[in-house]
Amino acid sequence: MSEPVDRDRDFDALRRAMQDNYEQPEGPARNARAEQLLTEAEKLHIPLAVIEALGHQLKVYNYSSEKDRMFVPFARLLRMWDERPEDFDAYETHSLHWVFKWVSAGMLGQPHIPLASIEKWLGEMEHRYRLAGHSERAVRAAEFTVAREVGDLARAERAYAAWLAADRDAMADCHACELHDQGGWRAERGADAEALDLWRPVLEGEYSCAHEPHAVLASSLLPLLRLGRTEEARAHHLRGFRLVRPMESMRGAYADHVEFCVLSGNEARALELLSERPAYFTDSGEPRSRMDFLAVVALLADRLTSLGLGAQAVPGPAGRTWTAAELASHARVEALSLAGRFDARNGTTRVSERIRRRMDRQPLVERLPLGVRAAVRTGVPAAPVPSAPAPAAGAGPEVPALLAEARRLSASLHPESVAAWAAVAGAVEDSEGAGDRELTPRDRAEMTDHEAMGLGPQGTELFARAAALYEDAGDPGEALAARARGAYALALSGRGEEALDAVSEPYERVLSLFAEGATGLAQAASVLVGRARILLQRVHEAAATNGVNGSSGGGSKASAARTAAGTAARELLALAGPGAEDDLLVASRAAEARAMLGELAALSGDAEKAAELLTAASEAFVAAGVPWFAVEYEARLTGLARQLGDAEAAERAARAALEHGAPFMEAAGHAQLHLQLAEILGATGRFGPAADHALEASHWADEAGESGTLGAWARHQLGGYLLRQERWAEAAEVLESALAELSADTHGDEAIVQTRWWLGDCLTELGGHREAAEHWLRAADIARRWPEQQDHATLAHLAAEALGHAGQLPEAELAYERAGDLWATLGNVHGLVRSLRARAWLAVRGRDDEAPEAAGDAGAPESDAGVGAARELMGLAVGACEAGVAAAGSVPGGGSGEAARESLVAELAHTHRQFGDLVARSVPEDAADDAIRALFEEALGHFASAVSGFLSLGEGAVHDWTGALLAAGWIEADLDRPEAAAERARTVLDAYAHAGSDEVVAARLAEAERLLRAAGGG
Repeated sequence: MSEPVDRDRDFDALRRAMQDNYEQPEGPARNARAEQLLTEAEKLHIPLAVIEALGHQLKVYNYSSEKDRMFVPFARLLRMWDERPEDFDAYETHSLHWVFKWVSAGMLGQPHIPLASIEKWLGEMEHRYRLAGHSERAVRAAEFTVAREVGDLARAERAYAAWLAADRDAMADCHACELHDQGGWRAERGADAEALDLWRPVLEGEYSCAHEPHAVLASSLLPLLRLGRTEEARAHHLRGFRLVRPMESMRGAYADHVEFCVLSGNEARALELLSERPAYFTDSGEPRSRMDFLAVVALLADRLTSLGLGAQAVPGPAGRTWTAAELASHARVEALSLAGRFDARNGTTRVSERIRRRMDRQPLVERLPLGVRAAVRTGVPAAPVPSAPAPAAGAGPEVPALLAEARRLSASLHPESVAAWAAVAGAVEDSEGAGDRELTPRDRAEMTDHEAMGLGPQGTELFARAAALYEDAGDPGEALAARARGAYALALSGRGEEALDAVSEPYERVLSLFAEGATGLAQAASVLVGRARILLQRVHEAAATNGVNGSSGGGSKASAARTAAGTAARELLALAGPGAEDDLLVASRAAEARAMLGELAALSGDAEKAAELLTAASEAFVAAGVPWFAVEYEARLTGLARQLGDAEAAERAARAALEHGAPFMEAAGHAQLHLQLAEILGATGRFGPAADHALEASHWADEAGESGTLGAWARHQLGGYLLRQERWAEAAEVLESALAELSADTHGDEAIVQTRWWLGDCLTELGGHREAAEHWLRAADIARRWPEQQDHATLAHLAAEALGHAGQLPEAELAYERAGDLWATLGNVHGLVRSLRARAWLAVRGRDDEAPEAAGDAGAPESDAGVGAARELMGLAVGACEAGVAAAGSVPGGGSGEAARESLVAELAHTHRQFGDLVARSVPEDAADDAIRALFEEALGHFASAVSGFLSLGEGAVHDWTGALLAAGWIEADLDRPEAAAERARTVLDAYAHAGSDEVVAARLAEAERLLRAAGGG
């Protein structure tokens, strides 16, 4: 008698093992386990066990890189069906017919299977579907796929129309998969917009399945780029790649993501994706997806080679190292070889033509920042900053033209003037001396002067040479200006005292010459600005050494430096201000004088005065036609406005700095300004535009070589802005990228904790509860070291919730206990009570999960122990609430104290409601009537307390008290007290007699009607 029972138990165990195996990651390990389970099934001598094990094996093969192995188990299943169809239950009968489609598609992906065999199989599928009474929808879809593969477009269109016209039935693919194929056909025919319209319900989550929207997101990338919808394309890449990454069977979709990166200027990201999947180069179980993957590899490697990076090491097939040029050749040959095999099978050239087109595609977007770091660098240069054209070799005759251009740029104070004079110098050198005869002493002076400007702190000696040349040219005032510039170069190199000595004599001489009319206002202003810059540099050095408000001697020195610099700036403004309208250089000197006074005001702590002066200076630079000089001060004004709480002014200044500096700034400057603007916009709740600027900041930081510093912070911010827009998958991808480079030393513990906190939020929304718990626990371990423990408690509580959702009950219990202890220490009654209630429910869940194993144990069963622990924890929660209400009630006065008491009254009512639910649900199945009645009466007591508590809170708690009242009514009905149950139902109906019609009201009314009918009162 025991053998059938044992066999049934073994069959159940086999089914659980197959389900567990199916939930494992795709790949060879899962496939091998499926083969072992088939062997175990055969030992049971139960036909259905073998059928289910074969179906399981076929399923895991289909969703793996070993698709070529699914034909053998299917053939065996089909033979078993033909011999003994009665061995198949309804589910396995359905499954057998369902996988006909997989086998059809699988055959197309295997070039060694003749086309005639595929056509014969298609006929077999049609015949069997007709016998089973199925619609021809799935058959026509399969026929369409065959015709599309071989390039028979007329047949494909006919089959496509018949597919859509046929009725949907149990054999039709899910809506998501059908829409994927339909949209793919429209995109292939050049109708990208139509394809995206077809895919919209899948992309928006209306339809989904195990592999959708994964595949649709990947397929949409190229159409979106072609249509110029780059923001959507970036979002689909970030969202879709997260889905595709763990799915070994989705090599084709993975290739689409690599291709997207190549065509959007993200070659480094494409290389990183290749490095993550080395097996994709060689896995041969599905030749079609390997061919597409290799075609994209060739596209990437050719792109790198065209950028001059053919010798760069790149990921490739295992066993050797590869350069980009070598990989390009290898991948092209392999992809075309596979395409040739498909074409030989199909009798066309369609596949080879498609693969060649794919390998030869050109980038569709020059630069599309993605917001994620690329660990693998390509050396592809950033977008070039405009510069003056370099002359060709031997360009002696061009020197006059280059000289005129350089002088024009110098007169306009253009940032490219230094490069223009460098072009002159290069042309002169290339002309082998001929150019020297074309240059006047003045030309040589200006050329040397600008060469010195390009050297910064290292230009001191060249400035001296330029001064001598100006003297030779008969311009003593410009010679003094060059010497002042040389003195400032000394100050920039940290030699402040020498710089001040060096500028003293030019300063005195130029004022004398100017008074005598022997030099112009521009030259005098240039010397004065040089002296003022030196004095301001000393102020910054003193502030850095002693602090702005330093004490004793250091403070006195800083104060003296500020006074001297202020005097010099005001002197410059007095000199240059009246003549600013007549001369561009003089106007820029006057504007700089105002900017210096603004900086000094900021250093003195007068932010309002500083903002006023910096605004005036910036406006003056723009009005004079030299907006690039305003950028530095607009950036400082941005910070000051934020300090003053003027978000509008801060935004205005940041946008102006970006606008004025965009053509000339270094990459780091772009990053800093975009990040400032992102933070301003984010602080005012405009998270979409904030995310756009944080994205730009991350890109420019990477280009500046600051990926691990400024770039990581920008990605941290970007992830937060995406999260606030509920773009969970994109945010998670960006935050994981940021986390890889954030460090406590550079960014602070707070940034790491916040990033992990946000990641936990994202992963929870995406269903990754186990991963979310890990991030929250790791963040909690950092926060436990902080003096303030609120974050520590909150993170521990969040981790406990996630662990509970992940089914890790012992770990959740420990985390809740940890959180509860922290809440108690903090005096947070709400947190403590919620942790206790959660632990109570965990105890009951543990009882439910363990009850089968607990039955028969000696002593009290574990189920009783679990319920007892739960009741004790709920009792502690009630006690904590009651103590909190009493304490809040003893605080004199109203206002916040009364609000706190009402909040705790609500918490107590919720606790009684949950306590009542727990007691009612804890009734053992085999309990005696008296025991059941006693437990229900106890539950009623808690529901009554809940109703009373909620009622005391007024209209704001109406939904809560009606919910508790209905719960009590159902208990009354179970206790065979229909009058009491009906009375409670009518009370709820009366409560909503004049209410609106929101979802909660509708649900309460419907439940009250059901209760009334159950009680026989309606």
